[in-house]
Amino acid sequence: MDLRTPISTVVPSLDGPVLQVLARSDEGLSGRQIQKLAGTGSVAGVRLVLQRLATTGLVHVDDLGNSLLYRLNRRHLVAPAVEFLADLRSTLVSRLADEISAWRIPPVHASLYGAIARGDGDLDSDVDLLLIRPDHLDAGDVLWEEQAGRLMQTVVDLTGNPAHVFELSRTELTDHLTTEEPILNDWMRPSIQLTGRPLASLLEEGTTQLALR
Repeated sequence: MDLRTPISTVVPSLDGPVLQVLARSDEGLSGRQIQKLAGTGSVAGVRLVLQRLATTGLVHVDDLGNSLLYRLNRRHLVAPAVEFLADLRSTLVSRLADEISAWRIPPVHASLYGAIARGDGDLDSDVDLLLIRPDHLDAGDVLWEEQAGRLMQTVVDLTGNPAHVFELSRTELTDHLTTEEPILNDWMRPSIQLTGRPLASLLEEGTTQLALR
């Protein structure tokens, strides 16, 4: 799945990015605005797509005299499918959060970071996950490893993208603070929390613990 424009999985043409922009906006947008937000195609190409979609009734066109504004016709029979496809990232987040919430050994923290959190990447990008396990749990705990393995397979099943899991204990997280590992920035900016405690809170506690040593 293209992590930047997931809708292209089903609509690989320029129509996909255009529909994604329209589905995410409640206001009318000009062709130039839509092209800028879509980040692909030419303004002329986007306008051709919009004109064709307008003939199907899926897109409404408001003539303001000096400009044409386009908006998704949310009453159209196809509109719910477009909205679902445009919001696939949220669906992925919800599915992963539900799975992790059902774990017999819950993580202290679980989040998405990297391309999936930034909303960029491509078909070959990994879906990056951060898992922080409790300190009392051995790194090789069989049940924990089974849970993490199933999660990675779920990512592949849902997206077609490889999953990359960075897994560590709370103490190991604090140790990363002492060496100021660059990956801390990757985990924080930006990230999408799935379950557990906020990472910022854990890092703050770790900083306090280091100050007391």
